[in-house]
Amino acid sequence: MANQLSHLLKHWQTAHVTTDWVLGTVYKTEGPCYRKAGAMMLMNGLGQQFGLLSGGCLESDILNHARRVMQSGKAVTLRYDGSDEDDLSFQLGIGCGGIVHILLQPLDAERGFLQLDAVHSALEERRSGFYHQRLPDGSGATESRFIPLDKEASTAQGSNGTALEQRGEETWLITPIIPDPHLLIVGGGLDARPVAAIAHELGWEVSVCDPRPANARREFFLCADALLRSQGKALTAYAERRRVNAAILMSHNLAIDADALVALQGLPLAYLALLGPAKRRQQVLEEAGLQAAQLTIPVAGPAGLDLGAELPESIALSILAECHASLKGRGARSLSGILNP
Repeated sequence: MANQLSHLLKHWQTAHVTTDWVLGTVYKTEGPCYRKAGAMMLMNGLGQQFGLLSGGCLESDILNHARRVMQSGKAVTLRYDGSDEDDLSFQLGIGCGGIVHILLQPLDAERGFLQLDAVHSALEERRSGFYHQRLPDGSGATESRFIPLDKEASTAQGSNGTALEQRGEETWLITPIIPDPHLLIVGGGLDARPVAAIAHELGWEVSVCDPRPANARREFFLCADALLRSQGKALTAYAERRRVNAAILMSHNLAIDADALVALQGLPLAYLALLGPAKRRQQVLEEAGLQAAQLTIPVAGPAGLDLGAELPESIALSILAECHASLKGRGARSLSGILNP
């Protein structure tokens, strides 16, 4: 959760004028690397760091360089080569073997806080945009700009799109800024708790909706961003306003799941899942008065990947793994191929 940009910026906002800060950004990678271009980390004069630019191996050295940036007020670039025996990253035993290039920028009022306050506001309002960072010249000068998209526009959850752009003698890194995924869980029973908890740990925004007073109680969903009792058009309006990206229907009640299925039709969801066997999916469709061919959003039912899940926690993992893959536009296959003979 601490690695989502929105969470990093919340830490920065609470103390951005009480100590020195540096923004670290991966601006280029070559070969296999733990983090990709566009990954960010914030470091301050108290020795705190928020986020990761590697698997945790380089952060101590990056922090040392960040302290020098705080003192000089000049941006610098770093290069770590995991394939070079003489390079620090190789000596630290980093196994990826790739090359990572990192930009460190002083983050202060003189530089307009690199417009991170505008980025933070956009993410709070669930708006997208593009963050432009100029690599330093010989004097260590740098700058950043945030260009928001129109409120009605959005960038794809699965698209990284980070790129280096040459503008005359200047080199700029352009990174898409995308709000955290927003997951709507319909049903606030016992098995919904690990779904909400794991999604929260992933750094997602989590809303839990259940019209039944005995369900979706705050003491059982402390990590949820919102608890709702909405149904029908009210649920549709909420999902539109807060730009829900994915929904899981798991109320164990045909009428409630059917109502939510109707309410969410037509919305630009990347993932819509229904708990239960294929037979129950058909029952919910009949309750909703819908045919499979009428669905504007494909419904994953049964929900989740085939992980052999039986208990609520492993079922939650199965569903969220499928959801994550859908949000990123991936096929959820085994990376090694060991499970795909």
